[in-house]
Amino acid sequence: MAPEPKNKRLPFEPSKKNQKTAKAKKQAPVVKKIQEVATKSDQSPPVTRAQMAVPKVVSDRMARRMAAFCGIPTALGMSTFIVSYLIVSHGWFKLPNVAVLLVSMGFFGLGVLGLSYGVLSASWDEEIVGSMLGWQEFTSNWGRMLSAWRSRRQKNV
Repeated sequence: MAPEPKNKRLPFEPSKKNQKTAKAKKQAPVVKKIQEVATKSDQSPPVTRAQMAVPKVVSDRMARRMAAFCGIPTALGMSTFIVSYLIVSHGWFKLPNVAVLLVSMGFFGLGVLGLSYGVLSASWDEEIVGSMLGWQEFTSNWGRMLSAWRSRRQKNV
């Protein structure tokens, strides 16, 4: 498995647009309209929905990882109630209700985190399957997501 370049663009990732320069505050409406028409004609055609969609291979990989990283802790959270019921009903020892609640909440919380980790730990490249736990993919995808958030925030400011 070869290391993935940091700035490699994915097939379904939108291309970055150049930062716009600051416009003059007051312009004549005719000049402004001419500039808008000129910039619209220079732009590439809009991206279609099919081009922006996540490929089936990648979405299946994400779904499998989400099922594993969310399903196992959630099943453990539900089995906490069954196991605690068996312990208390057979009188093996006394369990405080708070302990059962905290353990089950901990497992359910891990299940929620597992959903996010399942998506981010999957390789977003169609050809690269990725590792079993997906830590390397998680770090690269987390970096991509943070840079997209930062560029979106700068664009809105």
